[in-house]
Amino acid sequence: MKTPPGIVEIFLNPGEHYFGDRHTRIRTLLGSCVAISLWHPRRLIGGMCHYLLPGRAGDRAQAFDGRYADEALLLLIGQLTRAGTRLQEYEVKMFGGGNMFPHGPYRPARSGDTHVGRKNALAGRELVRRHGMQAKGEDLEGAGHRCVMFDLWSGDVWVKHVALPTTPARRDPHEETSTCLGG
Repeated sequence: MKTPPGIVEIFLNPGEHYFGDRHTRIRTLLGSCVAISLWHPRRLIGGMCHYLLPGRAGDRAQAFDGRYADEALLLLIGQLTRAGTRLQEYEVKMFGGGNMFPHGPYRPARSGDTHVGRKNALAGRELVRRHGMQAKGEDLEGAGHRCVMFDLWSGDVWVKHVALPTTPARRDPHEETSTCLGG
């Protein structure tokens, strides 16, 4: 679908979320972080959150913080509720959770330990399930980073995945892939 005129482009940093209408494109860059996108196919509205960690330890009495998976999704759900819609009306897609150091310092302390990217991906999947939804698409885990672009006028999410080098010294340019998870 052709990009309509007058589009507003929003870039999400870690811990941020945004909810907009059909005149919006949301972009972000993910490594071990995860982004969850929500799109309403009839009203052409939606949003995205970008979280860093699966959850917060400690005091939950504080205001929601978008750096944590559950709180980031609740902030986004608050936006769609204010728009007069219900979560079950939205299509869900998830991205990120990459291992950014597959050849580096990370070594599991115990069997079952895992890197933060995988923990973020697992938290996102569990949140989606817990809220009674099923992801229409996902591009989670693996190694490397992703550039994500979400077009609210179509529901399309474009992902450019840049794999990390197979050896620390160099990267194969053929390991770069782009995909579109359509609306």
